[in-house]
Amino acid sequence: MLNIFLQSDAEKLESLIVPDSVQKARFAEAVRTLADEDFVKNIWSEMANWLVWTGIKFLISLAIFYVGRWLLRKLVTLADTIMTRRGVEVSLHSFLLTAIKVLGYVFITLIIVSTLGFNSSSFIAVLASMGLAIGMALSGTLQNFAGGIMLLVLRPYRVGDYIESQDVSGTVVSINLFNTVLHTTDKKTIYVPNNAISTSVINNFSTSKVRRCSWKVSVSYGDDYDVIRAAMLDIIERDGRALPSPEPYVRIDALADSAVVIEARVWVLNSDYWAMYDAVTEAFYKELPKHGANFPFPQLDVHISKDN
Repeated sequence: MLNIFLQSDAEKLESLIVPDSVQKARFAEAVRTLADEDFVKNIWSEMANWLVWTGIKFLISLAIFYVGRWLLRKLVTLADTIMTRRGVEVSLHSFLLTAIKVLGYVFITLIIVSTLGFNSSSFIAVLASMGLAIGMALSGTLQNFAGGIMLLVLRPYRVGDYIESQDVSGTVVSINLFNTVLHTTDKKTIYVPNNAISTSVINNFSTSKVRRCSWKVSVSYGDDYDVIRAAMLDIIERDGRALPSPEPYVRIDALADSAVVIEARVWVLNSDYWAMYDAVTEAFYKELPKHGANFPFPQLDVHISKDN
């Protein structure tokens, strides 16, 4: 049995060993094939055809790129003109133009890839897998990106609006894809993530053209209310920023423990709110005492009785 196995292995080894004469014959045949004029002509013909066809496809791809870029610029210019005429908000305007450019170049790239003979479906699959990997790594950033798109589309506030959200308030300087930039009244710059602000309560003070401005003034019991009320109305009228309709309102708001609270309400233009509020507050403090108003402070009266 062992001899049989040894014989079979020896036969296999002999079949693998090629005699030197056979090797020389095969080499001579290969040399004759390479030296054959028809074979050489076929090789050069195939190479020439490949080079010509590849050159043609490259020139076509180059033409597609330049023509596509020219058309894309025309499209971006047209979209820019339309959005400018319709008064599209600045941040949304910029975002839409950027999106058109990116999608346009992706479309041009896919056409060029197909023209050069590559499999565009494989290219798209690679892009999709890369996008999935990047999306998993940047999930929080993508949430801010989605929040930015929602803010740009729904527009609960615009650049220049004064808003309050996420325990901060300020004037909107810019609405980016990932955050909103605010400037506070003391010129601090605050960056609020779009995901947080898009899912929270937003108080926009700039959406209305008019706002109600109100003051509460405390005077002592016994002061002449009619005289003080007339003085407050006169101060408001002399300021000149209150709207005539609705008419300014001055009435007693509450009878507190140690003071009579008089409330004044007027409607003003949004742009005049703080200027009028500060000016009238200062005028109340300076002029009302001249009309008999006494500003009380918290006090406690203690009565001591002497027992016999």
